[in-house]
Amino acid sequence: MFEKIKKVLDHSLETLVTVSMGVLVLDVVWQVFTRYVLKNPSSWTEEFATFLMIWVGMLGASVALNRGAHLGIDYFVSKLSAKKTLYVALFAFAVVAAFSLLVLVVGGIQLVSVTLQKGQVSPALGLQMGYVYLAVPISGFFLVFYSVELFVITLVALIRGKVIEEPHDFESTAAMD
Repeated sequence: MFEKIKKVLDHSLETLVTVSMGVLVLDVVWQVFTRYVLKNPSSWTEEFATFLMIWVGMLGASVALNRGAHLGIDYFVSKLSAKKTLYVALFAFAVVAAFSLLVLVVGGIQLVSVTLQKGQVSPALGLQMGYVYLAVPISGFFLVFYSVELFVITLVALIRGKVIEEPHDFESTAAMD
């Protein structure tokens, strides 16, 4: 059951990021076309591109965490034993989950709520800014979800005495040294 829900969430999130990125590209192409070819720049495209970039960046971070594609400096971690590497991964996933829950989910909900109450509207599109800021708690939810899942998978591997051969490749495990 969990796998089915996760698969639907993964697919939905990745589709949303892909579509948003495609719309962002079209928006920027239109902006360049109206500015340089028509010599009459569109008034809303820059603001729309900014909002799409917020959504793509925030939701893309969740996709990257799920895929193990986050940028990391593993020079020191690569010098550790396999068991200690799992402890470092547990710590990292716990910190990501705590930060995402407290700052992005709780703080993001407060940000959206206050912004909607104040009625802040974007100048060019006339869009309620609270809807733009919804990217923060939504991405926070996904970051918490994925970091908790990866924490549990890493903890189970540690308890079972397994080594995760490749980062985020939890299917293939070998005995820990």
